[in-house]
Amino acid sequence: MSDPDGSGSSKGWLERLIGAFSAGPQTQEELIELLRDLQKHHLIGSDELSMIEGVLQVSDMQVRDIMIPRGQMTVIDHENSLADIVRIISESGHSRFPVIDDHKDDVVGILLAKDLLSFVLDPEAPFEINDFIRPATFIPESKRLSVLLKEFRANRRHMAMIVDEYGGVSGLVTIEDVLEQIVGEIDDEHDEDDEEVDIREHGQHRYSVRALTPLDDFNRYFRTDFRNEDVETIGGYLLGRIGHLPKRGESIDIDGLTIRVLSADSRQVHLFQVIDNRAEAVAKEHNEG
Repeated sequence: MSDPDGSGSSKGWLERLIGAFSAGPQTQEELIELLRDLQKHHLIGSDELSMIEGVLQVSDMQVRDIMIPRGQMTVIDHENSLADIVRIISESGHSRFPVIDDHKDDVVGILLAKDLLSFVLDPEAPFEINDFIRPATFIPESKRLSVLLKEFRANRRHMAMIVDEYGGVSGLVTIEDVLEQIVGEIDDEHDEDDEEVDIREHGQHRYSVRALTPLDDFNRYFRTDFRNEDVETIGGYLLGRIGHLPKRGESIDIDGLTIRVLSADSRQVHLFQVIDNRAEAVAKEHNEG
């Protein structure tokens, strides 16, 4: 029997949807496929789908995957004068800074830029940095991002210092870094818009790479020779090698590099993680020798 108004078709889809939920997806992959079906039928938007996928991805990621490595941290020395501190704040544009004593392994606390606003009105007032240092939070590199986000919310803190297995500081992470894995990159007026942002090192031979990074820049940075005359970006090249639009968490091994999708939606890939296994192999051989 025909269904001229299309209501039977809609009912059939809804029945399948209800049946799918009543049975319950058995794996995360099944859940994502179901959500993508919802998006295809315009029951949820692409932005909502991307954020849900981001939440699921965060549950699988560790702090080491997104941390700002020790060498890229902007810090304030405990002995810096107020003028030096104001200059560092002004030049970096950050709002929170690790305060170190002798070296970057010796983090004594966190300084918030807003706490120094009173000195703008009274620059002659006596300044003692210890009056403004807040306690620092230290976490291991292996902590799950989902757990860290809960702790950030519970403790009302926005920055944590990351320590390696030997107790040394290996980097830092902020609540913004975690949220970007869910909602996408959060740009502000202080973010640089140049090629240095396209590839970011996170230590331990791990890097995050924007999909729009020019292929030539990627080759120069990683000493590779990826070629495809039809594409200009590393994202386009990898899509050609994989053969389909990859999902979050999907990975491919190419010429000693493990490249994993960190951020993607139903339309495009945004961010990759690159692990340089060549460097790890060299380090292992050196240690064994």
